[in-house]
Amino acid sequence: MAPGNRIEEHAGDGWSYLKRLQNELRNTTVELLPISSLTASESLRVAGEVGPHVEMLADTDAVLPPIVVHRGPMKVVDGMHRLRAASIRGEEHIRAQVFEGTDEDAFLLAVAANVTHGLPLSMVDRVAAAQRIIAGRPQWSDRAVASVVGVSAKKISEIRRGLAETVPQFTNRIGLDGRTRPLSCVEGRERASELIKVNPTASLRQIAKEAGISPATVADVKRRVLRGISPAPAKRRGINTEDRRQRIVIRKSLGLQGKTSLDELHSLFDSLRRDPSLRYNEIGRMVLHLLNYCAVTAREKEKIIENVPPHCRASLADLFLGYADIWRLFAAELTDGKHLVTC
Repeated sequence: MAPGNRIEEHAGDGWSYLKRLQNELRNTTVELLPISSLTASESLRVAGEVGPHVEMLADTDAVLPPIVVHRGPMKVVDGMHRLRAASIRGEEHIRAQVFEGTDEDAFLLAVAANVTHGLPLSMVDRVAAAQRIIAGRPQWSDRAVASVVGVSAKKISEIRRGLAETVPQFTNRIGLDGRTRPLSCVEGRERASELIKVNPTASLRQIAKEAGISPATVADVKRRVLRGISPAPAKRRGINTEDRRQRIVIRKSLGLQGKTSLDELHSLFDSLRRDPSLRYNEIGRMVLHLLNYCAVTAREKEKIIENVPPHCRASLADLFLGYADIWRLFAAELTDGKHLVTC
């Protein structure tokens, strides 16, 4: 199948597509199939089946989970070790759930199943599986592929770069939630900026739909347009030298040298919240209240990252970046407005 046709076929799926396949499989009835009617599919394991694991399964008296079989070719999608064990025990039938779909669908189910239960796939096996998924579904995001094969998104990005010469590259990716988003939102931000200037009363959702970015990103662009600065942060534009220079100027003017550690920030905050001139006026208490939330966020960063739903991460990242710019503007204005940050 040509790359263009394959992309068109899967353009609307994503990781949510795999979840639908798994849900459909869970709702199928367990059947008793003749072992002689089944054939082995291509092994996910580069080194092949693991003999000691088959022997261990053959010796157990426990009822093993049903295998998964691809209807039509009657190939075993998941459970080759269980099938071999049943043959060693002299059994003629085996419990199975039958799956209907394409070969690529069967492969996705096999990888996901072997990542979450049974004998885990080795890193070499997972890399090989990731390469096949990227080749077959190059528009899936790194996180979407990572969620299937059980490695980090950073590792998937590395694998994708190694396939750059043979796999089509696209400016959009399908995420965990099945939605298509641009790899870089600079163009989308610039388009949103133009739309806001032409129709400033348009809703965030309307502009987001036309520009191909999230409503949260549109909100950040709108704030930037009102402030008269670029619709995209300097880091996203790939221009951060001047940005760094301005940060250094601001930090020096505030008496800060180098990168402030978390302990230093906490110490500075403790000192401020004991200051009566802040504690005993309404605005001061409001500022201390906001800073307290910042301190908690910094302290609980890892827990927050681990528990944020995947479909919310991009929007939260946009909000954090937008509010970070506002805090930096505050820092600039606290130095008498001499060093306005324009990123």
